[in-house]
Amino acid sequence: MAGETLITVVGNLTADPELRYTQSGLPVANFTIASTPRSFDRQANEWKDGDALFLRASVWREFAEHVAGSLSKGMRVIAQGRLRQRAYTDRDGNNRTAIELEVDEIGPSLRYATAQVTRAASGQSAPPQQDWAPSASDADAWATPGTFGDDTPF
Repeated sequence: MAGETLITVVGNLTADPELRYTQSGLPVANFTIASTPRSFDRQANEWKDGDALFLRASVWREFAEHVAGSLSKGMRVIAQGRLRQRAYTDRDGNNRTAIELEVDEIGPSLRYATAQVTRAASGQSAPPQQDWAPSASDADAWATPGTFGDDTPF
């Protein structure tokens, strides 16, 4: 939507995403991303950490189930989404404001890690069965002698 504040955050998850369900059965996953800027101090010849940003984030629906099943505490992630401001009253009766990230896209950072992606079928949160992929029990047809004939294949 026009006028929304879009941001991209790179950081580490402070805990496993917490998957919950609303009263109507809608899944939502909440988590915190910690992003710490680093700069190189030439005088000291070392890297210095800046002040950490702890940003609460949420994802909804099937996306929430994918995030909860794929990401875990300590993982470095790249998240893009919209900042949302929420006003509330705390237990002591003070008015507070929270800024949260409503995530549109998130995934693991591949700077210091590798990842294997499994595409989920539409409407399913579990990885789909891939009929086109060879199973572990299938032997390599080229390695098995005698499984072919001299007949023309066409």
